[in-house]
Amino acid sequence: MVKAVIFDMYETLVTLFESPLYFGAQMAFDAGVEEERFQEIWQAAEVDRTIGKITLEEILERILSTNDCYSETKMNLIVNKRIRSREEAFEHLHKDIIPMLRALKKKGILIGLISNCFSEEAMIIKKSVLYPYFDAVCLSFDEGLQKPNPAIFKMCLEKLNVQAEYCLYIGDGGSNELEAAEMVGMKAAQAVWYLKEDTCQPSKRKSQFRQLEAPLDILNII
Repeated sequence: MVKAVIFDMYETLVTLFESPLYFGAQMAFDAGVEEERFQEIWQAAEVDRTIGKITLEEILERILSTNDCYSETKMNLIVNKRIRSREEAFEHLHKDIIPMLRALKKKGILIGLISNCFSEEAMIIKKSVLYPYFDAVCLSFDEGLQKPNPAIFKMCLEKLNVQAEYCLYIGDGGSNELEAAEMVGMKAAQAVWYLKEDTCQPSKRKSQFRQLEAPLDILNII
């Protein structure tokens, strides 16, 4: 019996690949910094950005200052474009995401969220149309933990007050999240409704997990 469903956010409830991309390469261009030099600092700080040790503004200031090209105008341009790119993801939801969440609520199923995210993403998630549906939220930037650390899965279970065997985890499969969910005793299934073959999306189909082709398919396995 499933009492709770915990979701991943990116490439599960929302996708970044239906909007214009604004990742390191695009930021480097706007910064006027060679991409390799930009990425050297940006990627090295990924874990710290994910677990709340450094914000978007702080890492950008470091990159721009290191490359002797800091200006408030340039900084604001990049920050605003990055935030807008993340906000836009919530404007391209799969048409069945909200109906699925509503259906789970109607059935009395608790809904959790575990997301590896950066400062700007944590802010946007909390303001999003999806946020009110969650009964428990564990954002890596806020909690200082990231998937696949079992501790963040256990934290979400504690917030929901549900034992692992009564919980279903749904994610696109990045960060070894499905494997980690199973390790702590949850059932796990892969969301593939946003997955597009032959793209730069980070995840691929994982045949060892049940694959859900559409959000409403979740209702068939709870």
